[in-house]
Amino acid sequence: MMDKLNVRDYMTGVGRAARAASRQMAKASTAAKNTALLAMAKAIRESQARLLAANAEDVAEAKANGLDAAMVDRLMLTAKGIETMAQGLEQVAQLADPVGEISDMKRRPTGIQVGKMRVPLGVVGIIYEARPNVTADAAALCLKSGNAAILRGGKEAIRCNQAIAACVRAGLAAASLPETAVQVLETTDREAVGHLVAMPEYVDVIVPRGGKGLIERISKDARVPVIKHLDGNCHVYIDEFADPTKALNILDNAKTQRLGTCNTAESVVVARRVAATQLPALAQMLIARGVEIRGCAETLALVPQAKPATEEDYHTEYLAAIISCKVVADVGEAIEHINKYSSAHTEAIVTENYTHAMRFLREVDSSSVMVNASTRFADGFEYGLGAEIGISTDKFHARGPVGLEGLTSQKWIVLGDGEVRG
Repeated sequence: MMDKLNVRDYMTGVGRAARAASRQMAKASTAAKNTALLAMAKAIRESQARLLAANAEDVAEAKANGLDAAMVDRLMLTAKGIETMAQGLEQVAQLADPVGEISDMKRRPTGIQVGKMRVPLGVVGIIYEARPNVTADAAALCLKSGNAAILRGGKEAIRCNQAIAACVRAGLAAASLPETAVQVLETTDREAVGHLVAMPEYVDVIVPRGGKGLIERISKDARVPVIKHLDGNCHVYIDEFADPTKALNILDNAKTQRLGTCNTAESVVVARRVAATQLPALAQMLIARGVEIRGCAETLALVPQAKPATEEDYHTEYLAAIISCKVVADVGEAIEHINKYSSAHTEAIVTENYTHAMRFLREVDSSSVMVNASTRFADGFEYGLGAEIGISTDKFHARGPVGLEGLTSQKWIVLGDGEVRG
């Protein structure tokens, strides 16, 4: 293990190399970037046995260290997962390159033309836990958007991440791009994270992907901008004009398809006018799926199996088979409740009323707002971004799923023909 002085020197070297590589990546052609991505996909397929062996060692150590079952599940990589990883790289290669795109050109009375050009952010630091596929996803998105990347995966996936990193380097080399354009940190020392988030001279933005504790720590210590979301306390509102079948199917999918994702519904809000007719059926479905319901007094009266909800319950991202429930007067009170307790991630309304739907879309203050669709759609792939680097609940720069465009910025450009200012 490196001592603290060596960790600092190591991270300085990583940062310096990333900054130099970012200058090369900013001017890399679309063809070169796509060549690298396709070569990475080929290398990952050819390295399947090595990746599975490295992952097996990681999983065995994680189990021996008592890592919880959910984390072990996220850590595990299969042959199907490796193929999905390779396909993800190929899909990013097919996406339009945002770098250099010019928009909003307008001619001014002086004769000059003023517009904007999309450009890379520079060096993106990504800190994540468990999932080794993030290594390939993050590398692909940063590369295609013309950025250099410094990736720090969880210590529990160190062997598999390094095996994937070798495939990434092979892809970069095949396209004659700098291998330091994507660096996966070789140390598991937590000090490395502290240095990574405090190097504004080398790093332009940090993207943390992981639990609330990790993201809170990164946000507190960072000296560079952070694209983040702390948690996903998502809501499904069953409006008085909701179609009962749609309501049942949407809530079922939003809550029970996967319990441990940030776009899983953690709360259901029901309009009072339909609570007596729809809530018992909704509750019966949830209970049959093994979900515990914690509700308000009106919920308890309609669902005897429910437990009383506390104020904290309405604030909680459970990531478990638990859901909070609140009966409200109307769409206005639903919006107030959601804006008060939501983590500003994703909210959905089930309604056949256009006015209510449009009001919900306008007034709910979250990064994704949906009408008659499951919150589980809040995902970069589902939104047509090809893949995502993460979800942002911030309001500046990027909001919602962050894909290629979210990893770029815009600069003003001016085209003239000899004009001077009078």
